[in-house]
Amino acid sequence: MGLSYKQVFENNRLWAAEKKVSDSEFFKKLSEDQQPDYLYIGCSDSRVPAEILMGAELGEVFVHRNIANQVALSDRNALSVIHFAVDQLKVKHIVVCGHYMCGGVQAAMERKQDSPLDPWFDQVREVAKLNRTELERLNDVGERFRRLVELNVEAQCRNVLKREVVKEAIRNNGSPTLHGWVFDIHSGGLIDLDFQYDPLSI
Repeated sequence: MGLSYKQVFENNRLWAAEKKVSDSEFFKKLSEDQQPDYLYIGCSDSRVPAEILMGAELGEVFVHRNIANQVALSDRNALSVIHFAVDQLKVKHIVVCGHYMCGGVQAAMERKQDSPLDPWFDQVREVAKLNRTELERLNDVGERFRRLVELNVEAQCRNVLKREVVKEAIRNNGSPTLHGWVFDIHSGGLIDLDFQYDPLSI
């Protein structure tokens, strides 16, 4: 049985009470400001909440999520989040995090033309097209699926680096540092893809 609507508010009440017991100033401090070190760009999948995966507290991670963790250069929502995080919050790290068994990446592989979401997946398809040779070497469909998840993360990292606000911050301050991660939904582990770029060439 799923979480009932009524239970959501009871859970919230209990959580708030517990926070006040452990730190009577918690909500006072929370209301004063946010100073997150991380911008996390991830998938909207309900199984991959950023703060839980990272073991982070409220106020430590600035989060943007969409289907298949994309950073489309035409997406004003994603671009606004990146700009605010870098220009105003001065985050030290930007993380693009995908996950294995991603429904968005799978939908891009299957290509259902009648779906209203179909255009959203074109960017993932472009990643697959650019890496066709590597993907076709993988005979196992599941292995190909996992690799496309990783390649999509790397492609979105490169799109983050195309933003002028990011380039300017790296040139002037040496940060934020960019990371590509994948969450392994089978084990619960985060995998660092060790995304490589030369900050001096930004």
